[in-house]
Amino acid sequence: MKRSKWIWTVWTVVLLSCLVPYTLLTNIAAWYGSFLFWTCAGLVVIALNVFITKDFEEHDHD
Repeated sequence: MKRSKWIWTVWTVVLLSCLVPYTLLTNIAAWYGSFLFWTCAGLVVIALNVFITKDFEEHDHD
């Protein structure tokens, strides 16, 4: 169940990546406003995925 919480956190970051640039950053004319947000959100998602999958083990299927 603990992993489920982190997966929902990833989905929250993904949802924010869709909403924030078109709501809170609408009045920023420079391209780097959304780009910076998306870059940070992408790094957060990568870090969360590494954290979520760190306990995965590879099983031999001989």
